[in-house]
Amino acid sequence: MLQAVDSARSGPYQRLAGWHSELTAFRRDLHAHPELGFEERRTAGRVAEALKLFGVDEVHTGIAKTGVVGVIHGASGHSKTASKSAVRCIGLRADMDALPMREENDFAWRSTSQGLMHGCGHDGHTTMLLGAARYLAQTRRFNGTVVLIFQPGEEGYAGAKAMIDDGLFDRFPVDSVYAMHNWPSLPPGTLGVNSGPMMAAADRFEITIYGRGGHGAHPYMAIDPVLVAAHIITAAQSLVSRNVNPLDSAVVSLCAMQAGDPGAFSVIPRQAQLVGTARSFKRDVQDMLEERLGRLVESVALGFGATARLDYHRMYPATINTPREAKFAADVAASLVGEDKVVRDLAPSMGAEDFSFMLQSKPGAYLRIGQGGEGGCFLHSTRYDFNDDILPLGAAFLASLAERAMPAADSSPASPTKEKR
Repeated sequence: MLQAVDSARSGPYQRLAGWHSELTAFRRDLHAHPELGFEERRTAGRVAEALKLFGVDEVHTGIAKTGVVGVIHGASGHSKTASKSAVRCIGLRADMDALPMREENDFAWRSTSQGLMHGCGHDGHTTMLLGAARYLAQTRRFNGTVVLIFQPGEEGYAGAKAMIDDGLFDRFPVDSVYAMHNWPSLPPGTLGVNSGPMMAAADRFEITIYGRGGHGAHPYMAIDPVLVAAHIITAAQSLVSRNVNPLDSAVVSLCAMQAGDPGAFSVIPRQAQLVGTARSFKRDVQDMLEERLGRLVESVALGFGATARLDYHRMYPATINTPREAKFAADVAASLVGEDKVVRDLAPSMGAEDFSFMLQSKPGAYLRIGQGGEGGCFLHSTRYDFNDDILPLGAAFLASLAERAMPAADSSPASPTKEKR
């Protein structure tokens, strides 16, 4: 066990540390059997089976196809605090899906499914929430209700939105919701959060350029869409540098191009396609990028006698923590690992996360749990693996959120109330 993880000092951590080997075995089983978004049938089945075994009061399956929700009632099923402003129901979310990528690890629990891999640690997130569920179902040292959300399809499928559209928060009306992601850039035993944007909005765009095909030896008789694409790629680099306030953040990346046939070296194609992504934190920046990119694409193409079309898709909104819940989560983290192991002003990432849909519906916070970067492998690497040493700490943190938000006694100052919102 890593020394940093051993520094956790709470009751939940001590009990969960005793289950470390079981948590590790479960996590590695999930890693060996990855499933894509909305196809997590085996994973969902294992989760539901475990929740029932742990004595969770309610287990609901089939939400947004493969989502699972567990419900645990505390000592009295609601907060003893007389005030109606008390937190009475807290949501804890973990993602379950894997990625369509080939794993290059050689350990015993490597993927058994060709072309699929848990390259982002969702196997660890699911296991940590199951560990919290086992502890909370056994101890019930809280007054209220805990809703355990095991979500499908985070990796590009907007599974969080699908669960909400399928009635998640209508059926389970939580007061706040929390999620956590492993982060190789932080050392094990460290938790990071901030009180605002944690992840950027993710937009996908496709640019289709229509020219006139012809012979490479006679380009004057053609309208070359490859040349137009090259000028659009170059011009797009000015979108951020000349349109976005330097105090804001945005990214525009053109990541793929398709035009012609590599075997037809002398054929100018009729059409070319570009695919890219735009990232931003503010809605007005997002609106500006879409509008300016559309005008740029049309005008550049027109200048060469071609035409072009922009198809712009807003996939995930920005993941923005609510300040009160972010502070509460940081305070809970500090109670576990000490203030020196909590980063309260963690820099936002230009990556995206569909937990953003849940934060648009409910107050809450998204955190990072440090797992270290052993082997130099970051998320989505073919040699990535979740660090099993942090499983007890992650589970203890999730369980502590519930205990501190809905305390069995009325006196805990850590419990957030709606009056402060």
